[in-house]
Amino acid sequence: MNPFVFKNPTKLIFGEGQNEVLAKEVARYGKRVLVVYGGGSIKRNGLYDHVIGQLKEINAEVVELAGVEPNPRLTTVKKGIELCQQHDIEFILAVGGGSVIDATKAIAVGAKYEGDIWDVITKKDTPQSALPFGTILTLAATGSEMNAGSVITNWETSQKVGWGSPFSFPTFSILDPKNTLSVPEDQTIYGMVDMMSHVIEAYFHHAENTLLQDRIMESILLTVMETAPKLLEDLQNVEHRETILYCGTMALNGITQMGLRGDWASHNIEHAVSAVYDIPHAGGLAIIFPHWLRYSLDEKIERHVKLATRVLGVDPTGKSDRDIALEGIEKLSAFWTKIGAPHRLADYKIDRSQIERMAGIAAENGEFGNFKKLNKEDVENILTAAL
Repeated sequence: MNPFVFKNPTKLIFGEGQNEVLAKEVARYGKRVLVVYGGGSIKRNGLYDHVIGQLKEINAEVVELAGVEPNPRLTTVKKGIELCQQHDIEFILAVGGGSVIDATKAIAVGAKYEGDIWDVITKKDTPQSALPFGTILTLAATGSEMNAGSVITNWETSQKVGWGSPFSFPTFSILDPKNTLSVPEDQTIYGMVDMMSHVIEAYFHHAENTLLQDRIMESILLTVMETAPKLLEDLQNVEHRETILYCGTMALNGITQMGLRGDWASHNIEHAVSAVYDIPHAGGLAIIFPHWLRYSLDEKIERHVKLATRVLGVDPTGKSDRDIALEGIEKLSAFWTKIGAPHRLADYKIDRSQIERMAGIAAENGEFGNFKKLNKEDVENILTAAL
């Protein structure tokens, strides 16, 4: 494996009833609090009232930023930064899923940054500090609750950019599975596809002697695949929600990527697609990933074979490595389709008219992908196959 240094400063507060520690955790950082949330589901399910009640216990001065988009916009981030500066905010609390947390990370860094936060997001400059922030997670999906990563969309320039900083880790994250009980079926499906995609991105790498890392990743995938059908049959099952919630965090908190460097090209391609069409991130991944897997078959095919046999249940007897790998890809795609994920770009009414544009966005900085290098033509081929 590759040499590595691992540090994750986020305090993970996991389990039923953990919402009750919110007041104590926030009080460590200050009383002027910006609460960031999305479309209002936390008001319908009662979580908003509980959060505000907890903050009142410490006499917090609460400012709110509502309406964070599923693909959080730069304009929304800038609104949050302005609120922080206008109200001398001391702490930010994200209540929601990955999009809310991603926006909060950019707000927290931007509130302490003298320039344009877009320069940080596009890696033209490096931040030196951030406001402290915490999260209450309501959707098992992105893992943003325990990592430094964030994805922000600049709608005006059709750019969707992933970024991160040592200052964009949450100070704490509260994960109560009951907070996810109201998540509808489609978002539950997208969340499970997203976390599986994170693991598969990491699984395709060129490092050697990653026996433990591989087994950790395989166990997360197997657990999601075992639990997903049960959860979709009973969306109010707290135990299944708890299992999926923990899988989402473990899929992208850095544990799976110690000593290796995953590919991440599929995410880059999907970012280009949703920057143009504003589709659900995991929906795009469910469509694109199997086609990337087929496109990368000739790149260290033993990784494909290992995934197919250890995770996807392919019997290798009498089959070539290529046949094993292809059968594994078909099984992965069939699993995602079976649980209700989209299968083709046409499911989102996407045709070939914008393929060249999306490929150009994906490859605007040249070749990309850590497992298999892709250029603009490669992206066009993958997207065309996904139509």
